Amino acid sequence: MPIKSYLAHPHDGKKEELIQALSNLNHCDVIPAENKDVLVLITETETKAEEDILKQKLETISSLKLLAMVSGFNTPKKN
Repeated sequence: MPIKSYLAHPHDGKKEELIQALSNLNHCDVIPAENKDVLVLITETETKAEEDILKQKLETISSLKLLAMVSGFNTPKKN
């Protein structure tokens, strides 16, 4: 299961709108920074197809200015 973390930068004045948009997506956890205009976004998907769909949804969010991946890894399922 791919788990990735990002820094999400909103357009000016759009932080709350971005928090709401990201929070409404499946497979996402959003943590707003307290002292900066940035969010931490953690995604966890089960399949490559889910990950691709989530990526497409992220790309359509108008309040999102920049999304920078900080870390990503894939934990193999145990048989």
